[in-house]
Amino acid sequence: MLTQALLVDDSRSVLDFLKRHIEAEGTVRVTAFLNPLDALAAAHNGEFDLALVDYEMPNMDGISLIRALRAVPSLADIPIAMITSMEIDEVRMKALEAGATDFLPKRAQSLEMQVRLRNLIRLGVAVRKLNDRAVHLAGEVATATQKLHEREEEIILRLALAMEYRDNDTGEHTLRVARYSRLIAEQLGLPPRLCRDIYLAAPLHDVGKVAIPDNILLKPGKLDAAEMTVIRTHAEIGGRILADSHCELIQLGAIIAIAHHERWDGSGYPRGLKGTEIPAAARVVTVADVFDALTTKRPYKDAMPLAAARDYLLQKRGYEFDPACVDAFLARWEEVTTIATGKAAAPQPVIDETEREAAFANCS
Repeated sequence: MLTQALLVDDSRSVLDFLKRHIEAEGTVRVTAFLNPLDALAAAHNGEFDLALVDYEMPNMDGISLIRALRAVPSLADIPIAMITSMEIDEVRMKALEAGATDFLPKRAQSLEMQVRLRNLIRLGVAVRKLNDRAVHLAGEVATATQKLHEREEEIILRLALAMEYRDNDTGEHTLRVARYSRLIAEQLGLPPRLCRDIYLAAPLHDVGKVAIPDNILLKPGKLDAAEMTVIRTHAEIGGRILADSHCELIQLGAIIAIAHHERWDGSGYPRGLKGTEIPAAARVVTVADVFDALTTKRPYKDAMPLAAARDYLLQKRGYEFDPACVDAFLARWEEVTTIATGKAAAPQPVIDETEREAAFANCS
């Protein structure tokens, strides 16, 4: 691969000599300009391994051009030499401050110029190899990191599915809650990374149910007060299971697990948090979890129609649920119904008051 050199000098004779001399060995290709503004435009559109810049030029002097070249990201590290016959320290210092690497004497035939040119070419090649290596390593790191994230995500999802299989033999509740949660987070305008993390951590919300006895968890009917006390412990148990992890997703899962039964008005459990005291991710998952629980058939209840579940969210907006989360959820209603039904959304039937009251009774 040829080394690419950018050459700028308003003297045609110097430009031609340098171009011939640099390209003589066949390892360097020179792009030469008499006008520094043309050279700067080319620098923005091409890739160069080194640059040679005259000091005294029309439109822009060499120091200003070096400074402008250094501002081009791809040229930030390449060797840049100033071609000048001036020996004034002040000029050289300004050139160095602007980003010059070396100086070439204006005496085109000098041995010094030949040696310095050779060194600059070698330095340019070395910098390119170093940058290529850095890019390669960055790509390998990114690939390895992505694989780690994918494995982390798979482990979390499989753990959540294992928990879900205890009281739902399909595990679909876990996946739907994740999808609903992502819709809400996106509609709220949360950062994309947080939306993704909520989607991945949401399935861990009920991990604490692993500690609940089957005779309570799978009971085909309403729980009595003592049984309800036991099942409510799953929130704190889930928080303890996931606590103190070094994995950010599991840390978020712990927050969601312990707080997804808190209520906006402070009537929830286990800590009776109120309003924005409840972590944002938990407020998101609460809406998703309750909606899916309402619309899913369980051993102790029938599935509530989607329209009735929507009405329930509206009725409890500002009481059980964060109003913003409910509004965000309903703003994506077409997508919600697609997730819930597994097909394109269709107009929901009108639910009469008797059916609605019967459906709401299952939520108590």
